[in-house]
Amino acid sequence: MLTEAAGPTPFLLGSTDLVTSKLRRFRSAIPEVQPFYAVKCNPDVAVLDALAAEGCRFEVASLGELELLVGLGVRAADVLYSNTVKPASHVRGAAELGLWRFAVDSVGEVAKIAREAPGSAVYVRLAVDDDQSAFPLSRKFGVDGGKAVALLLEARDRGLRPYGLTFHVGSQSTAPAAWTTALRRAALVAAELLDIGIRLDMVDIGGGFPAWYGTPVPEIEEIGAAITCGLASLPYEPELLAAEPGRHLAAESAVMVASVLGRERRGGQDWLHTDVGAYHGLIETQQSPSGWPYPLWTSRSDHATAPSLAYVVTGPTCDSADTFLDRALLPATMAEGDRLYIASAGAYTLSYASSFNGFPPPQARYAASATVTTASEGVPQPPRAAVPRRVG
Repeated sequence: MLTEAAGPTPFLLGSTDLVTSKLRRFRSAIPEVQPFYAVKCNPDVAVLDALAAEGCRFEVASLGELELLVGLGVRAADVLYSNTVKPASHVRGAAELGLWRFAVDSVGEVAKIAREAPGSAVYVRLAVDDDQSAFPLSRKFGVDGGKAVALLLEARDRGLRPYGLTFHVGSQSTAPAAWTTALRRAALVAAELLDIGIRLDMVDIGGGFPAWYGTPVPEIEEIGAAITCGLASLPYEPELLAAEPGRHLAAESAVMVASVLGRERRGGQDWLHTDVGAYHGLIETQQSPSGWPYPLWTSRSDHATAPSLAYVVTGPTCDSADTFLDRALLPATMAEGDRLYIASAGAYTLSYASSFNGFPPPQARYAASATVTTASEGVPQPPRAAVPRRVG
């Protein structure tokens, strides 16, 4: 067991048991689909080792991520490379390590893979509706069905293996029907390809599976039912049905532990300065129009009883853009030295963290089981796994 008192802040306290339990539930909810964990979400070695021990496979977006996996004993041949625009050196290096499946969504990328990794398999990323997600991705990635067909024909003409289709309904999607609709679009493309002699080996339904951030999201079983419905529209069952969960497996596994460096009042607002900020792993708070709703808790013994104030919470650097919460409801008694627990922080925190201004990124402290204890025996237990609910 690991407690919040273990060492100076900031650090990310996590449980690998929580990661693997989410993986097992994902598999139970969608048994037809094989999960390939998106390494970019949380590349901590303890997380990767725990998932590998469960037989989970992996998806990468760079040669560096692949090299990390290979160093842990993962076979490159079992990994998917789903970044659709890659440095030529990364394509070549990945192929040399044994990776053979690459995503594409342009003629230029097909030509690059044919040049740097001849004979490899390629899968095309379709553009799909991602309007019901927190972080849409379709502006940057994906092609329509006609273009997908043309790209796979181009790949075949260049000596590559036309392997499959993939899509992504957007990160933190709250619409199970988005997967159904996307699969029906993929089914139309697969049927057209079959008519011209190309039978796909893989359909990859990508990521987007949501995590809990203090407000209800669709359960994975509901999403699984929508996916099963969509899979029924395929003209045949490919050899591999893949998915790329990241946030869904990792987010709820950890809590960010930070300390209050100072409290100020300026411009009619109460400010808390902490030793973690947007540049140290909490950048997603700046990527959402309404701010990212991390559930919050504190170490104060009066946490549950003190009146609340709406604080502006900012990081330790000299840059005002380091501010990551605009109206965080926390005890009015907050003071220097208090600890702030930022829950559901296991996804897209470590991988974004920098050392800007000389402040080191949070250290990851994963154990099989990890809990956060507070300064008072009277503080209620966290309601979901090991993470606290937002105050107010």
